[in-house]
Amino acid sequence: MNSTDLALPAPCTISDVERDTGVAKETLRVWERRYDFPQPQRDAFGERLYPFEQVQKLRLIKRLIDLGFRPGKVIGQSMQELHLLAEQSASNARPRIPAGDLQPYVELCRSHQSDALRRKLSQSLMLMGLHNFVLDLMAPLTTMVGDAWACGEIAVYEEHLFTEVLQTVIRSAIFSMPQPDHDSVVPQPRILLTTTPQEKHGLGLLMAEALMAAEGAHCLALGTQTPLPDIVEAARRHRCDMVALSFSTTMNPRHVLDALKELRARLPDEIAIWAGGANPALRRRAPGFVTVLTLQELAPALSAWRQRALHELAALA
Repeated sequence: MNSTDLALPAPCTISDVERDTGVAKETLRVWERRYDFPQPQRDAFGERLYPFEQVQKLRLIKRLIDLGFRPGKVIGQSMQELHLLAEQSASNARPRIPAGDLQPYVELCRSHQSDALRRKLSQSLMLMGLHNFVLDLMAPLTTMVGDAWACGEIAVYEEHLFTEVLQTVIRSAIFSMPQPDHDSVVPQPRILLTTTPQEKHGLGLLMAEALMAAEGAHCLALGTQTPLPDIVEAARRHRCDMVALSFSTTMNPRHVLDALKELRARLPDEIAIWAGGANPALRRRAPGFVTVLTLQELAPALSAWRQRALHELAALA
């Protein structure tokens, strides 16, 4: 077999790169002018085409930026230097479960053993319980798989396989949870969970739903990419106490803020807006009317809501 038989994948269009890496088209153009990277080729019509190795580097750069690195610090680095930074950052994260204990899950994904991966995840869920499984295994494992994808260690379809198997396990666990007691003396919130139309990633939302269900909340999960008018109508009709949204780093921060402002203007004042995810808009510029929470903060936030609801009921008695 000739080396030419092992050709690299065809160059990607700018839309393909945006979808694959999560880096917006406008950002790619800015980096091209400011940092001289990426360096796209041009097709017969003058449109940008990005070689495979540049797309791989962009994935890793995006991952490091999500971890807090500034673009100017990482874009000029070699792939070897970027891998080293990623490894150092991963080791500094210090997950509760050692990385070595998470590696077998990744290897099952790499070897395409989806049934074995599902069984192993299900066994861990039974041993740990839903709350601890989400926080101590699912969250760091998702990060590890994301790092492996960004570094080119696993293929896109393998990352998708992992996501599908994990979603199946978690949805089954949520479905088997006891239904909230409508006659309980302790009030439980009614929570609508979804993402806005530009946000297609739903794994963080699913983790939040699992934690909320474990706390006894009434969860109305609409999946991803729900139009804003439908979010408002569903929240009204189901008399929700709050709308919970997830925003990943792939979404334009400006679109995040615009969606939150529009929802606040349309929703009744008594329906709160909770938001989570790694999008920088939530960390830097979240409006005051939005409650931004990490997965670890969900249980205390729900407890605080119940306490306020009990005080309000006592005041009306």
